[in-house]
Amino acid sequence: MNDKKRYKELLDNINQYNAGEIGITRIAYSNEEQTCTHAFMRMCKAENMEIRLDDCGNMIARREGKIADLPPVVMGSHLDTVYQAGKYDGAVGVTAGLEVIKRLNDKGIVTDHPIELIAFACEESARFGVSTVGSKAMVGKINKEMYRYLKDRNGITMEKAFSLCALDFNSIDQASRKEETFKAFFELHIEQGPILENEKKKIGIVTGIAAAVRFILKIIGTSSHSGTTPMNMRKDALLGAAEIALALEEAAIQEREYGTVATVGELDVYSGAMNVVPGEVQIKVDIRSTSIESRQRVVDHLYKTISQIINKRQVEVKDKVIGMEAPVNLSSELMDIVEQICVKKDIAYRHMQSGAGHDSMNMVELGPTALIFIPSKEGISHNPKEHSDLEDILDGIDILEEAVLQCAKVTTITDV
Repeated sequence: MNDKKRYKELLDNINQYNAGEIGITRIAYSNEEQTCTHAFMRMCKAENMEIRLDDCGNMIARREGKIADLPPVVMGSHLDTVYQAGKYDGAVGVTAGLEVIKRLNDKGIVTDHPIELIAFACEESARFGVSTVGSKAMVGKINKEMYRYLKDRNGITMEKAFSLCALDFNSIDQASRKEETFKAFFELHIEQGPILENEKKKIGIVTGIAAAVRFILKIIGTSSHSGTTPMNMRKDALLGAAEIALALEEAAIQEREYGTVATVGELDVYSGAMNVVPGEVQIKVDIRSTSIESRQRVVDHLYKTISQIINKRQVEVKDKVIGMEAPVNLSSELMDIVEQICVKKDIAYRHMQSGAGHDSMNMVELGPTALIFIPSKEGISHNPKEHSDLEDILDGIDILEEAVLQCAKVTTITDV
């Protein structure tokens, strides 16, 4: 079987684990995500890798090197998705890593350094409002007491979700590898934006990753009858939330030269009905940028707006910060390696920033880190229409394979 056919079957196999009829729904710590993870473990075991599942649910597969004590060269991404997602976000990076291992086994290549492949748990914030949970746990950056009580849309806490997966949330600290050092970490990922396609480039070499600050805001007014409550006597929580959302949009537009963005991606009206003035609304806010200063200006505007809404609409606003991360710069050394490979293979590339967060932003704590993008059709992602051409994925895998081998040091090529 050629690499193209084999890889397509591998990606299709992963995407059969799906809870929805529209797109792919494989939410973190769900039955579908857990079944997918365990299936992937079996696939790695079939390639003679040592497999383990850590206390956060990260799957770690290890291909031993000739010198076991050397730090590993690591590849990784995630298998979980948002609701009604596409087939490529995260899954490409994990399956690409396994395809690299298959190629090394086919060629009988032995490396000095061990090579690891990680499928990180809960990279997406879709379920609990916090992202890159697995990689945060791996570098010892989990706020355990805050995360424990976060709830999904069905009221299930993160702690309960862990228990349903036979994981003990109290042991999540045991997932930390912060005392270790990686020789290098590589993540292959779809761009999730239009730049590569628009510029006819095949590879994006990521220089830095934007970081988000996330809030849960609860706007509390007074529920009342829509027909008997005069307009000037209403304490409408939904309209207060709407004003906050519009103010965030305007604040982010003012910061567009820094690539700063702000999103209200979730809104819940409690006890909502057509004939009831909304009395309580919860929104989740995501503000992100590669510039801390720019992001802070939007945050400051958010708080100013909240103060105005409280006075104008006579509502109460409770705010809770559920995540605050710092932008990161990636390894210039690994960027150079990827660039040289692109030049040698005559693959068009460009350097670029990532507006989306990735597990790579946490892996910088453990060693030099590289994030490699491949094009996304029309820049669409987190959507069933998400698409990346198979040829572009294979180009990315070719580059990933060579970069990993340069770092892992080929010792011998055995007969197979």
